[in-house]
Amino acid sequence: MNAERLKLARKRVGLSLRALADKTGGIVSAQGIGHYESGRSRPGSQILIALSKALDVAPSFLMSASGIRLGRLDFRKKSITKASERAAVQAEILDVLERYLIIEEIVGAPETAWKLPEGFPLRVETLEDAEHAAEELRVAWDLGHDPIPDMVELMEEHGIKVVIRDLPDSVDGITCEVERQGYSPVRAVACNKSKGIERRRLTLAHELGHAVLDIAGDIKEEKACQRFAGAFLAPAVAVRREFGEDRSCLALAELMLVKRLLGISASALVYRLKDLKIIPGHEYERFSMSPQGRSWRKIEPEPLACEDCNEKPNRFLRLVLRALAEEMISLSKASELLGMSVQDVRLKLVGTE
Repeated sequence: MNAERLKLARKRVGLSLRALADKTGGIVSAQGIGHYESGRSRPGSQILIALSKALDVAPSFLMSASGIRLGRLDFRKKSITKASERAAVQAEILDVLERYLIIEEIVGAPETAWKLPEGFPLRVETLEDAEHAAEELRVAWDLGHDPIPDMVELMEEHGIKVVIRDLPDSVDGITCEVERQGYSPVRAVACNKSKGIERRRLTLAHELGHAVLDIAGDIKEEKACQRFAGAFLAPAVAVRREFGEDRSCLALAELMLVKRLLGISASALVYRLKDLKIIPGHEYERFSMSPQGRSWRKIEPEPLACEDCNEKPNRFLRLVLRALAEEMISLSKASELLGMSVQDVRLKLVGTE
């Protein structure tokens, strides 16, 4: 029994020791559960199954001996104050990343540990410095000024694992580190599945900012990372190429076409035009206070759909299918790792024929 996992799973569902004992039908006492959580004793198989059912987790989650644990965990936008919500997020991320690391070990995948590009982190003392840092990272990663077709793939290519899951509505993204004895920490970003694709792309770029910027104490960190994110997704050269240097009026259809081209939200694109002084500040304020501007903050106009871009963490799926095809794992193990039915996994392996 993994004592930390048991405690985390219990907090996830908001149960006291006594309430959990009652939910198992009295097969174990609250004191007994307390002993399991402190590591003083271990449950037998019957109690383990009862606990996993009561907590709605797989027995393998409670029994994990991988030694994987969450280190630093940074919530963005609004903090989660409920202990049960924080624990639910921690448990979900831990479960996904554990399966990810397991399959990497099985296939012997080359380690894709996160490494700062040479010369980073860059010191940021002004918002213009954040803009410059985004340009420098594009150079370091050989991205030019073209739109980034898939932020998830880009992050994973450079060693940052991406988790897309249902999170509390108040949270856009979370940066965390997974610690394993004998290994360097694994950096990961979790995005809220309920947010639109444009919002998730911006969140990933924002979290990337936290990783590559050395932000001075007299500048707001979130604001610097937001400027970095806008500049990374919508480079000044590309934005000026589409809109010109100075605009007094914008066409709605024009905004929609460019936002789809760059994969950025409409609100963020208009804000980017203000940052680059393509539209004057007073014009941005007028727009942001208009009914249209206010509505765009909550409902994305002409949102990107799955068929427009991928934006899914497919590397994990590729590794599992590779291991299955090479008979390194069984069909049932692939099903367990992917959280899919055996039939769905079989269809991915051989198609519909």
